[in-house]
Amino acid sequence: MQEAWLQVQCPACSDSWEERVNDLPAPDTQFTCDDCGTERALSEFMQTARDLEVLREFNE
Repeated sequence: MQEAWLQVQCPACSDSWEERVNDLPAPDTQFTCDDCGTERALSEFMQTARDLEVLREFNE
């Protein structure tokens, strides 16, 4: 199986990075930006609707 990478972007500081979908928790889990410390639901960090869709599919 091929690895899936998601584009992640902090909604507060706009820092962007990639994460392996297998390394991420469920979309409603609290997630913290390493750069600025903002804590919100992981779903708010997904850069695109497709990234959020893939995250949800992996957590079904």
